[in-house]
Amino acid sequence: MKGRLIIASNRLPIVLTKEGKDWKVEEGTGGLVTALVPVLKNRGGIWIGWPGTTGDREEIEEVISGATRDSGYRFGIVHLEPQEIDGFYYGFANEILWPLFHDLQTHCNFDPSYWDAYIRVNRKFAAKIAENYQRGDYIWIHDYHLMAVARELRRMGIDSETGFFLHIPFPSLDIFLKLPWRFQILKALLHYDLIGFQTVRDRTNFVQCVKTLFKDITIQGRGRVLKAFTGEREVGLGVFPISIDFHAFARKAISDEVAKRAWYIHEDLPNRHLILGIDRLDYTKGIPHKLQAYKRALLNFPDLRRKVTLIQVVVPSRKRIPRYEELKTQIDRLVGEINGEFTESGWVPVHYIFRRLSTTELLAYYRTSEIALITPLKDGMNLVAKEYCAANVDENGVLILSEFAGAASQLHRWAILVNPYDVEGVAEAIYRAFTMPGEERQRRMKALRRSIREYDIYWWVDSFLRAGIARDLRDFPLMEEYIPQEVKT
Repeated sequence: MKGRLIIASNRLPIVLTKEGKDWKVEEGTGGLVTALVPVLKNRGGIWIGWPGTTGDREEIEEVISGATRDSGYRFGIVHLEPQEIDGFYYGFANEILWPLFHDLQTHCNFDPSYWDAYIRVNRKFAAKIAENYQRGDYIWIHDYHLMAVARELRRMGIDSETGFFLHIPFPSLDIFLKLPWRFQILKALLHYDLIGFQTVRDRTNFVQCVKTLFKDITIQGRGRVLKAFTGEREVGLGVFPISIDFHAFARKAISDEVAKRAWYIHEDLPNRHLILGIDRLDYTKGIPHKLQAYKRALLNFPDLRRKVTLIQVVVPSRKRIPRYEELKTQIDRLVGEINGEFTESGWVPVHYIFRRLSTTELLAYYRTSEIALITPLKDGMNLVAKEYCAANVDENGVLILSEFAGAASQLHRWAILVNPYDVEGVAEAIYRAFTMPGEERQRRMKALRRSIREYDIYWWVDSFLRAGIARDLRDFPLMEEYIPQEVKT
C-alpha cells in the first residue's frame, strides 16, 4: 500500500467564524491554501493545523467534519490555548520570525517567553502528526511557524521521510545572526530530510548561515538540490518556486459569471486604464510606498489624470497586532490625500477596497485591469502576480513587479521590475506601462503566461516530492469514491 500525504501548516485551509450561535466555514486564502488544496483534494491525505479559533473542542471538530465531508481529504485539528496563541502565533511567529525574515529587524520583539511557546506548540503539532501517521506516509511541513516539528517527531520515535518548505524568504547572515535562537532554529531545521526554498537567493542565505555557525557540517553538490551532511543525517537543500493552478484560474476567468462582472467594472470606470493592487494588510507589502509612487506618477505625468484609476484592494489581516492597525491608518490617510488632491468631476484617482474579494470579483478585476502593480518590500514568492497573468486571458495586461518578490526570479524577463523604495522609479514604470504599445503588451503577457503554465502548482509539488522521496503526484492517486458519478468512466 502506498502511503498518503500528511500536510501540516499553522492554519487549516478553512476559516471558521461564529455568527451568533451558528458557525460559518469558508475556504481559506493565501498562497499556501491556493497551492496545496488542489493537490491534496480527493487523494485521501490529511491536513493538520489549527482551526484559527478557540471554544468547545467537540463542537469545533463536529462543525469542521460536517463542512468538509466532501473535500476528499481529512483534517487533523490542533487545538491551542489562548496563551499559546499569544506566545506562539502573535509572539514568536509574527513579532520575531516574520519581520526578521523580511529584513525588518527593527520590528522584532525578542521576548524570551515567545520561544518557549513556539516549542510547546511545535510539540503539539508533532503529537497530532504522530497520532495520524501510518508507515509509508510522507510528512510535509509548511512554513516558519513549524520549523521545529521534525525535531519533535524524531524525539517521539517517528523517523519517517519528512520535508519542510519555507514559503517566506530566508534572511542573509547579518540579519539572521540577530535572532537569539539562531543555533536552535538551524539545528531544528536540519532534522528534516529535505528543506525547500522559494529562490536560489534564499537557499544561499541558509547555506551561508549553516557554514558560519556549524563548522562540522559540510554542504556539497550543485543544481536544484544540494546535500548537507550533519553527521546524523543527509539533508537535501532544494529550490522549488511555488506556483498556482494555471488552468483553473484561466478557465474560471473566461466563465460567463466573471465576464459579466468584468463588464460591469468597465461600465463603472469607462475609458481608462485600471491599475490593480491587491495586498494583504502587512508592512512587508509596501502599500504606502506604492501609494506615494502613484501620487508621484500623477504629479510627474499629468496626462495620466482622468485616464487611469488605481484600484487598491487591501485584505484585512492580523487585526490584533498594533503595528497593523497603524499601517491601516497610514493607508487610509494616503488614499484620502491622493483623492483629496487630484479628484475631478467624474474621476476619482484611487478606488480603495478594504475587504476580501469573492473569487468572481477577484478574477473580474484581474481580467479588466490593464496594469498590475505588485510592489512588496520583500516577499517569498507573491502568487498574486501569477494569478493576474493566468487570468489575463486577453493578454493585454502589463505586470509591474518588485525585484524583491520571489516571483521576480522567474518573471523578470517579461515584467517591468522596480525597486519599491524608489518612488520616482515606480512612477516612471507606471507611465511606461500606460504608454506601452499593444504589440509589446501582448508579447510580454504571452511569455509570462507560458512560463506560469509550464511551471504550475503541479510541477512544484512533483519537483519537491521527486527530490524528497523519488515519487510524484501520480503516486498519490485520486480516490475513486470521491470522483463524482457523472465523470466516472
